[in-house]
Amino acid sequence: MQLYNKMSAIERATMLEEAGEERLTLSFYQYAKLGNPELFRNHLFIAWDALAVLGRIYVAHEGINAQLSVPAKNFEAFKNFLDGIYFLENVRLNIAIEHDLKSFLKLKVKVRDKIVADGLNDATFDVTNKGIHVDAEGFNQLLEDPDTVLVDMRNHYESEIGHFKGAITPDVDTFRDSLDIIEENLKDHKEHKKLVMYCTGGIRCEKASAYYKHKGFKNVFQLEGGIIEYARQVSMNGLENKFLGKNFVFDHRRGERISEDVISHCHQCGTPCDTHENCANEACHLLFIQCKNCAEAMQHCCSTECQNIIQLPYEEQKKLRSGTHNSNKIFKKGRSEKLKYKK
Repeated sequence: MQLYNKMSAIERATMLEEAGEERLTLSFYQYAKLGNPELFRNHLFIAWDALAVLGRIYVAHEGINAQLSVPAKNFEAFKNFLDGIYFLENVRLNIAIEHDLKSFLKLKVKVRDKIVADGLNDATFDVTNKGIHVDAEGFNQLLEDPDTVLVDMRNHYESEIGHFKGAITPDVDTFRDSLDIIEENLKDHKEHKKLVMYCTGGIRCEKASAYYKHKGFKNVFQLEGGIIEYARQVSMNGLENKFLGKNFVFDHRRGERISEDVISHCHQCGTPCDTHENCANEACHLLFIQCKNCAEAMQHCCSTECQNIIQLPYEEQKKLRSGTHNSNKIFKKGRSEKLKYKK
């Protein structure tokens, strides 16, 4: 039985365009104790392939983390399938603000050691002993409290294009990097301050909230559903939007606009801009911010070196990147000496 993709991304994109069917982009996660992640992975792939689901899904002994798109006509069947799994019944689905036919072009269900890499090897740490979840209204109220310390649990390239007013935004490349840094910086506030965290959809905050409770923080809160759900509730309930800029998302859209504020700059010329690009040189694929003018002048490359490479015949480009292990750096962290205006 086929348990993998046979269609290329280009073929899939063409098929989606020709079909023209509405698709919904969404995400969800759930921490749970899975005895056989491989078996569960195969079960998901078979069911979701039949429903034309596309996306990036990670399964581990600690649960599931999924970002995907599903044909609108199949959404009810998809939801019924989830409700038939005991630990996913009525799981919160974070529906994207903006939908795109090509947000995902393949169905990838992978077994990982953890659904969120944390670098922790502490057997006494219980990821299910989480902090207090708050909705958008409760979150806004907490931000008005002078005893609140607000922390962005995302990486630098995410918070650079959008974050909440007054948030601490650690200059880190990965979630695992942020855990010890934040604990050290806030160690004097364990007893008295309210530690409030947020991330894209809630999965990193949930693990972080359990971790900081484990480390002795007394008042730990997390934004329920992350920025995605916050934006939905703000719009639906007419609440004040305290988020500035774009929310970075891990699909081909790379961002959803939450407010009209543009808080970042083109990494090549310094013009206000919050559009992420991947370098057109396939041996680089550096993720960076690039304005329309620079994209045109640089042919969507991060440097003149990469621009020169893409002028070469395709076979020569393949030879240059052979053996360099640069096959997939779509979300490389955007740190390069070639980017003049990168903070």
